[in-house]
Amino acid sequence: MKIQERTGAGAGRSAAPAQPSVGDRLPSPPRERKPALAALAVLLILLGALGATMLVLRVGDRVEAIQITADIKPGESINKNNIKVVMVNDDSGANFVPWEQRVGLMELQAKSRLYKGTVVVGEMFAKKADMEQGKATVGVSLKEGQFPSGLDAGDNVAVYRVGSKAAGNTGQEGGASGSAGGDNSLLVERAVVESAPAAGGDGLASTSQAATLTVDADDASAVAQAASAGEVAVVLIPGN
Repeated sequence: MKIQERTGAGAGRSAAPAQPSVGDRLPSPPRERKPALAALAVLLILLGALGATMLVLRVGDRVEAIQITADIKPGESINKNNIKVVMVNDDSGANFVPWEQRVGLMELQAKSRLYKGTVVVGEMFAKKADMEQGKATVGVSLKEGQFPSGLDAGDNVAVYRVGSKAAGNTGQEGGASGSAGGDNSLLVERAVVESAPAAGGDGLASTSQAATLTVDADDASAVAQAASAGEVAVVLIPGN
């Protein structure tokens, strides 16, 4: 009796539907290949490599140039105290002056006012121009109080004769004197400073400092006579 029951139970189990084993899975569909995306990825990689190469090449083209660290007036020259070296791209098309040529550049003069921060190109400087027809250059000695503080090359000034002889001057001593409405102490209405007294000086009123002025040739004699007596004073005027 028991044997039949066990047999019946085993038969019931065998009648259950067979389940697929774990390893028997349905086949997956084949992946769809996308050649366009693959080509785009390769193209992006190549572009990135090309861009990196161009950056390296551009860095390799950088050269040392001259940058101005202080304003330079027309007619002035650079010196070791108003320039510094900067790196610039040599492929910009500008005629940058190489840093190693700075000594030669110091012998030239600025054609126009140059401002702090300007990177120098060759067209900004030229050799000193010949003296303009009808002009003359006169050297004068100025004491403290006979020139304004901050006087610099390129400034425009009026030139006066000061001292005991100023009141006795006549219009014959200078062309500008006669045109100054009888003010005999005025020698030149407008002169250009070529070189100015050193900034600061030694602070002694009795010590003279040299300056160079460009004046009309007709006024040069009067200025030279006053300068020889130490009786020249200059006043800064508009138009610098």
